[in-house]
Amino acid sequence: MLAGERTARSCPPSMTLMEEFMHRGTVAVPSLILVFSPISIGEAQVAIDVSRVTCDQYVHAKITTPNYIAAWLSGYYNGKRNNRIIDLQQLQENVMKVENYCSDEKNFKVPVMNAVERLFGKKG
Repeated sequence: MLAGERTARSCPPSMTLMEEFMHRGTVAVPSLILVFSPISIGEAQVAIDVSRVTCDQYVHAKITTPNYIAAWLSGYYNGKRNNRIIDLQQLQENVMKVENYCSDEKNFKVPVMNAVERLFGKKG
């Protein structure tokens, strides 16, 4: 190719090389941003069947943070009792009781919901 000669292109022939670069850049840059930016659409959702979570999984955070499960359990059992009050001190004491129970190796296979029912009765 000779100096000043151009190959076939999609840009109008009246564009300078700089204008052509800028024109192509307006298409390329957004494409690169899409390719290299993290996309939240592809993130997986995780659902947990709490009735199957064992004490071992709970106390050793094998599935998720134990506080998430404790908060869910508190809401579940308080909802069954139609209780809309959170006693933070009582919640903390209850969490410690469940953690102590579940930390005992002989209880590792016990589902955490069963542990709660054993400690506090069927209604939490």
